[in-house]
Amino acid sequence: MEKTYIVIAAYNEENNITKVICSLKKEGYHNIIVVDDGSKDQTSKVAKSAGAITLKHIINRGQGAALQTGMSYALLNNADYIVHFDADGQHNPKEIKYMLDPIIKKEVDATLGSRFLKKQKIPFFRKLMLKGGILAILIFYRIKLSDAHNGFRALSNSAAKKIVIKSDRMEHASEIVEQINSKKIKYKEIPVTIKYTKETLKNGRKGQGSFDSIKILSKMVLKKVGV
Repeated sequence: MEKTYIVIAAYNEENNITKVICSLKKEGYHNIIVVDDGSKDQTSKVAKSAGAITLKHIINRGQGAALQTGMSYALLNNADYIVHFDADGQHNPKEIKYMLDPIIKKEVDATLGSRFLKKQKIPFFRKLMLKGGILAILIFYRIKLSDAHNGFRALSNSAAKKIVIKSDRMEHASEIVEQINSKKIKYKEIPVTIKYTKETLKNGRKGQGSFDSIKILSKMVLKKVGV
């Protein structure tokens, strides 16, 4: 696992990041990159104290930009595998091995986590937004996925080199899927669980509110028509 790098985009996560880092270390992952995306709290300091590699954006650029910064660092350090992991404790570190297994076996070069492949209870409005995202990906990119906007994903070195995230904010999730498809990166969806809490379900948190979803959809439409 020494060449597996976990990339975490973090914004104002000083209360959650230590627990996330410790849970990853417990599973044997020690190359943990936390990209502090212009936090107003002590996210960087706390993450560094917990033993993570910390990178910092001076201003808040968005999750897409933070993930690209982390991926670039991992590739410069010859990562064999890169895993995108959330900073707020929504993802289960025990499931990383299932995300990596098909890549290690060279069956695919990318795995995408899907909360819909497991019988998990998902809050109604979140489920509605997610289903809308799935439909949008199908309409605009002709890609059929069960979960189009799950931030839990894993990439081989070769796949990570092909993917360049240009969308700074939450539309990066659609962009990654589009690039995986257009660059013919072989992928597979993997069942994962998402831990929902009152904090993570706050409307608009991390750009996942209704208004943000409309903005993402608008950008997808404009990109498709070449505007």
